[in-house]
Amino acid sequence: MRKALVVGGANGIGLSIAVALASRDDFEKVYIVDRAMPAGDVMHPKFECHQFDLMSEDYSIFERFTDVDTLMITAGFGRLALFKDLSEDYIISSMAVNSTAVMRVIHRFYNKLESEHDFYCGVMVSIAGFMSSPFFSVYGASKAALKIFIESVNVELEKAGSTNRILNVSPGSIKGTSFNNGVTDLSVTSSLAGEIISHLEAKDDLFIPQYEEIFKNVLARYNADFREEGRHSYDYKLNSGRIKNA
Repeated sequence: MRKALVVGGANGIGLSIAVALASRDDFEKVYIVDRAMPAGDVMHPKFECHQFDLMSEDYSIFERFTDVDTLMITAGFGRLALFKDLSEDYIISSMAVNSTAVMRVIHRFYNKLESEHDFYCGVMVSIAGFMSSPFFSVYGASKAALKIFIESVNVELEKAGSTNRILNVSPGSIKGTSFNNGVTDLSVTSSLAGEIISHLEAKDDLFIPQYEEIFKNVLARYNADFREEGRHSYDYKLNSGRIKNA
């Protein structure tokens, strides 16, 4: 029987992934590590929840989960704002949680990743890590760091002879999550959670939801003229009504 660890699994897409895994017969336990606990109405009997702040200095809590064969990291946060309006504390915490914490957690499981045994590892990155993202400058920078980290480590894993890979999941805006002051709705995110798990267990290294429908053209425009696409991104977000004090 299998066990999984979902870091950031108390809400949003992380919770949806945790519920999907716990609902399967081949998983006997799903560990959740998050600052908060899942709401009582979604608490699954296979869940074992641990409260932990990824800003902590001590990551020894992850030594408790040596029996997992699946690691999904969805923890992260961001808000739409001009760079000048962000506090230094926000900049520090955003980079720490969105980037450094992910690297620290994966480092704890690297022996499993590099081994000859199957280990399924995925990280929620963002399409914002692939291009300039006005109003999301620090968030985009934190995700761009993850993109390069994952691509680099995957080459190292291949050269070490391992078939395991880290899956980069890079969506655009996801409805049904608490990100950017949204509300978690598992009925909205369950389909995407299933797609992520499929790519995870196929040991894919990249999954961009809605790539053909949306982001293939967006990335093509960005690669053709990143300055113009940056201006387009600025105007799109500004006209969305989600920007305050811009």
